[in-house]
Formats: sequence, C-alpha cells, structure tokens
Amino acid sequence: MKSFSNTYIFLFSSGLVILVAALLSIAAIVLQPFQKKNVEINNKQNILTSVNIETTAKTAEELFSKYIIESYVISPSGLKKEGIDAFTIDMKKELAKPVEERNLPIFVSSIDNETQYIIPVYGKGLWGPIWGYVSLNSDLSTIYGANFAHKGETPGLGAEIDKKEFQAQFIGKQIFNESGLFVSVSVLKGGTADPYSKYEVDGISGGTITSKGVDAMLKDCLSSYESYFKILKK
Repeated sequence: MKSFSNTYIFLFSSGLVILVAALLSIAAIVLQPFQKKNVEINNKQNILTSVNIETTAKTAEELFSKYIIESYVISPSGLKKEGIDAFTIDMKKELAKPVEERNLPIFVSSIDNETQYIIPVYGKGLWGPIWGYVSLNSDLSTIYGANFAHKGETPGLGAEIDKKEFQAQFIGKQIFNESGLFVSVSVLKGGTADPYSKYEVDGISGGTITSKGVDAMLKDCLSSYESYFKILKK
C-alpha cells in the first residue's frame, strides 16, 4: 500500500477544502438572484392572498400587477417617506426600532372598483416568528382579508394559523370601535369568542401561545398605522 507523508496529506486536504469552499461560494453567487426572485414571488402571493386572490408561482406577478395599484412607505406620524421601496422593508428589523423611527410599508389594491389597504404584520409564536398581511376596506377599519404564516409552529396546533378556516374569521371584523378608538381584533381562547362581536375571533384550540402571538402581532403592527389611518379618513 502506498503511503503519503503528513505534508502531502495536509496540502491535499487544504486544497480540497479551498476548492469546495470556492465552488460553494460560486454556487451561492449564481443562485442568489433566483433565490431573491423566489422570495419576491412568495411575498407577492401572500399579499394577494390577503385580499382573497388565489395565485400560483406562475401567475403571481401577473395578478400582482393587475390588482396591486400602489405601494409606499409612511412614518408612524402618518407622513409618506420618499425614496424607500415598500417591498424592501424588513418588518422584523422595523419592529425592533422605537415606534417613532419605524418605516411602515403599505400596499394598495383595487378589486371590484373598491380600494383595499394591505398592511404587513410580524410577531412571535411559540417556537419562532409568525408573520402575514392584513387588508382593510376603504373605511380603514373593516378587515377585507388576512393571511398568516409561521416558521415552526406545532402541526395541528399553532401551525393552524396558516389555514383558511382560521384566517377567514377575520373577514368583516373591525380594528376601530364605534367611537373611533383603535381596538384591533382580539384572538381569544378557542371557542370563547362571541360570534356576534366585531372585535373577536377564536384562537387555535391547543395553540394558546401561538394565538396570543397573533393577538399581540396585530395590536403591535396595526397600531403603528393608526395616525395614517386617521389622516386618510379625514
């Protein structure tokens, strides 16, 4: 059996490691535009789902161009910010900032000659982040649709927030009460929400912590837009 010196083995191993690292770096650079595009398409699908438009990866861009007529970024005081693409905003990073420093994206859709305002939301579930989009009717109080997703919630329990049955409960609910005060929509323990209430939905049975996460996510994110909503209403 042929033997090799320690120096040869070291040089060969080092060269192999460098070669593999180089190949992985090249692959990452080549694939990055495709990965970025896939993320963009997925976000467009989620935005459209929040206004009850079903899409596929193939139809997402066409339908997005058809129904999403505008997007922009505002400050918590309700003023539009120029030169910032709403699509580039990372809500996780924005929510880590003090409220007054946040950049708040808004997407505007037009369906059946009515205008909807789509708000991204981001929060924390039991095992990781949860996120989604909530769309409002032109009265800026009535929920037109909602779409939620998660990274690692428990299947059959907290993971149910991404199901249509859970999300459909939010349609028609109100985030402002009759006095014009922001109240959000409360996600209560499963089976305890008043079916006639404009401000309550049932949480996931057995997914209490995730349900509380959705509740907190809505209150935190939607309240950031309160000043802008009031400006639009006037």
